[in-house]
Amino acid sequence: MRTIVVGTRQSALALTQTGQVVEQLERLCAEHGIDCRFEIRKIVTKGDRILDVTLSKVGGKGLFVKEIEQALLDGDIDMAVHSMKDMPFELPEGLVIGAVPKREDPRDALITRGAKTLDELPQGALVGTSSLRRASQLQHARPDLAIESVRGNIDSRLRKLEEGNFDAILLAAAGLHRIGWQDRITAYLPPETCLPAVGQGALCIECRGGDDFMLGLLGKYQHEPTALAVRAERSFLGRLQGGCQVPIGAYASVASDERAAEGGPLLTLTGMVGSVDGRTLLKESASGNDPEALGHLVADKLIARGADRILAEAKE
Repeated sequence: MRTIVVGTRQSALALTQTGQVVEQLERLCAEHGIDCRFEIRKIVTKGDRILDVTLSKVGGKGLFVKEIEQALLDGDIDMAVHSMKDMPFELPEGLVIGAVPKREDPRDALITRGAKTLDELPQGALVGTSSLRRASQLQHARPDLAIESVRGNIDSRLRKLEEGNFDAILLAAAGLHRIGWQDRITAYLPPETCLPAVGQGALCIECRGGDDFMLGLLGKYQHEPTALAVRAERSFLGRLQGGCQVPIGAYASVASDERAAEGGPLLTLTGMVGSVDGRTLLKESASGNDPEALGHLVADKLIARGADRILAEAKE
């Protein structure tokens, strides 16, 4: 029997979603007669250690994955479970995305202490979020709102809301769903109001590129429509060379009727680049069959409208 060591962050959400992945992989192993057992190993990342500084000032993308990826490269673990939105565009040499499971709800969720919708928040309400992307789009929709950074795991952020430190906070709906706290959600923000982060709601199962056993097993776990959508979004991110330091959002969907030309399923991608203060918000959409080409196309359309200048200013 082979023991597969799974690396993950030690937050309640990370451990919950890793446990769910392991359960699904155990079922796949049983179905295919693969004799193995799984062991979960908790790893502390830089993003877990530094909680008193905004993500954009600490280093952005990679904060929650680098130490786990090093454990993969060192052979201490065999696979890692990440939130896809935490993944930088470029992976370390020798590592690959082995599987992208079916996506959870990609939307952002509003949790309040009274108001039922974003529009019902009182003038000047204080909203907590750790994301420049959310802050930019929120300020664009409601310039009167006061935005303040809030870091920490889900329960600590919810506790700050309950203690009266904020009138509302924004969190990824997927995390609340996975941990079983969807009843805490006041309202879901549609992508038209708040475009999700690249890969939001999806998981990334990472492994070594030369590990044929793991690649074979994880290939059975892949959800192709989610993988295609994420490829388009990550292509968009790579073209813009974006990270957590700049307000970038993207969401791709695969046609439900699987309409396709010869190139495969039809994808529609919407991308966003905004100024930190939300005064400028650029959006573009396009459809196509090639996820990488589609990501580049939408990014180039935004660059033609000045997105590159907005991104350069945000990084200063």
